[in-house]
Amino acid sequence: MAYIGIQPAEKFTSFATQEFSTSATTSYTLDHAVANENEIALFVNNVRQQPGSGKAYTASGTALTLSAATASTDTMYCIFLGRALQTVTPATNSITSSMVASSFPLGITVADQYRVTANITADADPISSNIERIDTGGQGTLGSAMSVSSGVFTFPSTGIYLVSFAANGYPRSGGDNMSIELEVTTDNSSFTAVAYGAVGDNASQNNFCSGSSLIDVTDTSNVKVQFKVGSITSDSLFYGSSTRNDTYFTFLRLGDT
Repeated sequence: MAYIGIQPAEKFTSFATQEFSTSATTSYTLDHAVANENEIALFVNNVRQQPGSGKAYTASGTALTLSAATASTDTMYCIFLGRALQTVTPATNSITSSMVASSFPLGITVADQYRVTANITADADPISSNIERIDTGGQGTLGSAMSVSSGVFTFPSTGIYLVSFAANGYPRSGGDNMSIELEVTTDNSSFTAVAYGAVGDNASQNNFCSGSSLIDVTDTSNVKVQFKVGSITSDSLFYGSSTRNDTYFTFLRLGDT
């Protein structure tokens, strides 16, 4: 059979039923309220009864009244004709995020990355210049962007974020242990280091370090992060590039706070 528009999803339908424990009475209580007796089909000893005043039974709300009392040996049940129970299998790819409750976990909704575009040759607290969002062909991001001002990164929404850094460095001497730190504030003022990395010991050789931390962003106005580098002496540096990730920062929103 052809359809105009979207084909209906597959459905499995059954009617709600109720079984009664019978006794010598004419009054019973329904599990679901009804407008009148015509909304249920009543069976006594598997024989369907005739509804209506002066007939086998009447019903209003949850009150079921029989014209004659049952016996404890009788069996009785009813079918709610106006109460169909339906199971619907949604069509493939038909569910969107707007149709899902806000409390339902949707997975990663923000994936963002920034990098340093020029070599860092001096201490910086925080790194506040030569920062760009990744834009080389083949690179991509997800969801709303992080924003950065004077080296301080602001989150686009609340949630639990995995924040990480990675840095390629060139320590000029073995004693030059260049460091990079991830710092967080919860009051938009005082920053505390929560992750640390360092390169050194291997004089005049390229080194790599990384670090990460889970950040609980309960308030985007107050919870922010920045990155700090230190112990950079003459001729030492952390590499930067505008076409590849040498020293870079990654932000992944994992779920709600």
